[in-house]
Amino acid sequence: MRCRTVIGQAFAIGLLLASAAHGGDVIELRLAEALRTHPPDKPIAAWVFFTDKGTRSAGAIPHSVVSSRALLRRLKVRPPESVVDESDLPVAERYVAEVASRVVRVRQRSKWFNGVSVLATRHQLEQVAELPFVRRIELLARFRRNDTEPLVDSPPVESPQALLSPSRTHAFDYGPSFAQLNLINVPAVHDLGNYGQGVLIGVFDNGFRLLNHEAFDTLRTRLVATYDFVDHKVSVVPNNPSIGFGAHGVVTLSALGGFKPGELIGPAFGASYILARTENDSSETPLEEDNWVAAIEWADSIGVDITSTSLGYLTYDPPYPSWTWQNMDGNTTVITRAADMAVARGIVVLNSAGNNGFSSEHNTLNAPADGDSVLAVGAVTIDGQRAPFSSVGPTVDGRIKPDVMAQGVTVRCAHWDNPTQYTYSGGTSLSCPLAAGVAALVLHAKPSATPGEIIAILKGTASRANAPDNLYGWGVLDALKAIGTVVPTDFALLQNYPNPFNPSTTLRYRVPEAAHVTIKVFDLIGREVRTLLNESVPRAIRTVEWDGTTSNGTRAASGVYFGRMTATTPSGRTFSGTVKMVLLR
Repeated sequence: MRCRTVIGQAFAIGLLLASAAHGGDVIELRLAEALRTHPPDKPIAAWVFFTDKGTRSAGAIPHSVVSSRALLRRLKVRPPESVVDESDLPVAERYVAEVASRVVRVRQRSKWFNGVSVLATRHQLEQVAELPFVRRIELLARFRRNDTEPLVDSPPVESPQALLSPSRTHAFDYGPSFAQLNLINVPAVHDLGNYGQGVLIGVFDNGFRLLNHEAFDTLRTRLVATYDFVDHKVSVVPNNPSIGFGAHGVVTLSALGGFKPGELIGPAFGASYILARTENDSSETPLEEDNWVAAIEWADSIGVDITSTSLGYLTYDPPYPSWTWQNMDGNTTVITRAADMAVARGIVVLNSAGNNGFSSEHNTLNAPADGDSVLAVGAVTIDGQRAPFSSVGPTVDGRIKPDVMAQGVTVRCAHWDNPTQYTYSGGTSLSCPLAAGVAALVLHAKPSATPGEIIAILKGTASRANAPDNLYGWGVLDALKAIGTVVPTDFALLQNYPNPFNPSTTLRYRVPEAAHVTIKVFDLIGREVRTLLNESVPRAIRTVEWDGTTSNGTRAASGVYFGRMTATTPSGRTFSGTVKMVLLR
């Protein structure tokens, strides 16, 4: 047994001896420096990485280690023979047990990094460093969110007339949320019936304290999974009743996937969602990267397609040393490395660029927005001008950041403490979910596209694609350009949305050539209730709304109804189609 010293420089020498026994550096330099000034009996947070996954039986790794949905997504970026690998196997339990017996607490486990995060004293870390299966020990980032976007009710700025929602022009009534969507050309994509259906989006935030808000009424039916990685429970409503806990998640999620016509509509209101609480707002319990790493591994195994994170980190709570702009190189922080690993598994990862403003001397980015595979989103005003608080690049290795821009000033969102009220918020925290919504629309239109292809499309169709810079990146997104021209090739009456509904619903139909089209509503026994359309229509993809009333203007009763479309072309070609609709009063 090696002699251990646990204070000051003597402890550092002990760490170096432990490292030498392994033939390399076990203790990361940043951790060693932090331990020199850290109180010897106070736990410090660290990553403990293992040399291997322990013994396992020979043979191929079973595909069952991840979901079938995750396998299909990974096949877009990996050959079948390596669609799963050893990084998908859990960490060795005997390794975890050995470490757990020597530390205060094991916090999270990471398959991808093959290690665990721990709370441990100096003396305990020295013991862990001596274990033969421990490869390296690194400082765990204890983050303090750089938050220049306090959650307070703020009045909207006066919208330019050109950005106000034109009456009856689009398929939906966007109300005050029209400007933020119109800036990135989302309503035109919604008119084509693309709402992000079939796409699974993961939202990582500080919790979601008000999931019963009316803006989430349809989203709740498409919640695939939730988990709180701070308090280790399924519900993502924080235990702490204080108003700030979980408020940030409400505003970001509603900007992305909310649906309340006349009040708020998010760009990807038709997508499915998984929600993770990764951030703890408590000032006594600093915020840590291991929660995000655990969340992205969990989301990957479920089959997430896109993740949106409106959290960015640069400074730590004392006594931890902070990251600096020099560390924003895409390879230093564990959270950035994890984000890039997620992209390599077929996930489109979007992150807020940060709210640190402009510096003429260096970048002002937050991790993991510095990742070379991460789509960093900056913020613009309602008229497309860069918001003064929006972070800028370049990364230390010379890459342009941010990548794209969306509105981050006076963004309409759900209120975090009243289920029927709405408010306005700002920051790159709001531009990121808007951009993630556009990514979902593109993935719906191009389901076989890889993350690299999605990112290239979003950047290549943005407003400054021909002259990107470190203020605007490739510019403001354009959802319609990004999905490309969609031309109908067959007649179809598509399922109404929402369904069930109250009081109104929208039906989308396709006409590949000029035809006379009728769309009518019938009740369960075949009686005609209402004619919604009876006119000649050119080649188009269009929508029609049923407001839940009958032909004589009375309200239809709750029940099952059928929408029926018939079409006849001048050449005599005919079509008929029916969808089932449920009205709930």
